[in-house]
Amino acid sequence: MTEILRIELVSLNPESLEKVSRMFKEIADKMGVRVKGPIPLPTKRLRVTALRNPSGEGTNRYDKYELRIHKRIIDIPNPDERYIRSIMGITLPDDVKISIVLM
Repeated sequence: MTEILRIELVSLNPESLEKVSRMFKEIADKMGVRVKGPIPLPTKRLRVTALRNPSGEGTNRYDKYELRIHKRIIDIPNPDERYIRSIMGITLPDDVKISIVLM
C-alpha cells in the first residue's frame, strides 16, 4: 500500500510561501525523496466594500478592501522517516500556516 504525505501551506504573503515550499523541496532533493509539487491552488479573494461616509449626506463613496489567501500543496509518495523528522525542524515564518497529513 502506498502512503502519501501531503503538506498544505497557507499564507497571505506569496513570497514567504514560495520560500518555505522551496525549503521543503531542497530537503527532499538532498535526501533523494520524490516530491510532487509545490502545486499552487487557486487564490481565494475576500472582498469587503464599506461606505466611507456613514452619515448619509452627500454622494456615496466606498472603500474597497481585498484579502488574498494563497495555498500550495506538496505531495510526497512513500515518505522516508528521516525526511519527516527533518521537515519538523524547519522554522516557519509567522505568516505561513502548515498542515501535514499522512494518507
